[in-house]
Amino acid sequence: MLEAKDLTKKYEDGLLALDHLNFKVEPGEIFCMFGANGAGKTTAINLFLGFIPPSEGTALIEEIDVVKEPLKSKEYVSFVSENVMLYGNFTAYQNLDYFSKLAGKRNLTKVEYAHVMKRVGLQEGAFDMRTKNFSKGMRQKLGIAVAILKDAPNLILDEPTSGLDPKSGQEFLDLIIELRDKGKSIFISSHDIFRAKQIADRVGFMLQGKLVMMKTKKELKGEDLNKLYVDYMQEHSGAE
Repeated sequence: MLEAKDLTKKYEDGLLALDHLNFKVEPGEIFCMFGANGAGKTTAINLFLGFIPPSEGTALIEEIDVVKEPLKSKEYVSFVSENVMLYGNFTAYQNLDYFSKLAGKRNLTKVEYAHVMKRVGLQEGAFDMRTKNFSKGMRQKLGIAVAILKDAPNLILDEPTSGLDPKSGQEFLDLIIELRDKGKSIFISSHDIFRAKQIADRVGFMLQGKLVMMKTKKELKGEDLNKLYVDYMQEHSGAE
């Protein structure tokens, strides 16, 4: 479970990057958050991961306050960024081995690493390739593999389909649904409304640090989500 309670971030220069954000992602749920660059999506993620401190409010992972117990909270979450950071001189196998052991998974075999790389659609010829030679899409796939191997109950994904071709993108969606069905709480920050609509149980629109709309999949039935987003952003931008 992921939960934001009045989560707020105001910087020293007066910029209010996040304004009393409230939401909860339950086990077995996918929550997709949309918004333009600078809307507050990345700030929210950084607060959940403890990269920056909140000005007000609380970020909870499995009801653990990420400020009060940062190391404990990180045990229960996996993160895949838009620009996956890997060790370029390590092969895909070596990166998986390193990050898995860092997460406390010390008994995984090379066969298990190969299985998860196939599962995320990485070609077998890339398993022994140094990741400095990977394309962005290949890096995304390996980052998702790292998250799967950690097997945390919560996933935070920042533009996870960035760099993926249509086939890989669909494979990713199928994988996220599979993880959701296994009881994972999944938070996705995305610009990819078309793909996200296929898997989201709830969606939220961010504007200038505020969550200005949240709807369930049932409430969105029959809606053109892209048009709804554009209309909502124009309406609320004009009201500011």
